[in-house]
Amino acid sequence: MKTLADLKQIGDQARILEVHGDDGVAIRLMEMGLTEDEEIELIGFAPLGDPIEYSIRGYRISLRATEAARVEVSDS
Repeated sequence: MKTLADLKQIGDQARILEVHGDDGVAIRLMEMGLTEDEEIELIGFAPLGDPIEYSIRGYRISLRATEAARVEVSDS
């Protein structure tokens, strides 16, 4: 299973397959636009590697690595 946290190169793109879990974090991720079949692109990393910045639906979002690891993706 490949997740958002597995994207390593700036500019890498993927398609969201699923957000794992049914707790508040998973719900918040989906409310922020991380829904099935959306394209997402890796924009950059904070100096210590966490959080990670992505572009989705025309805006930028920063996620902790643990949150990114809950979003299953496929190569776009």
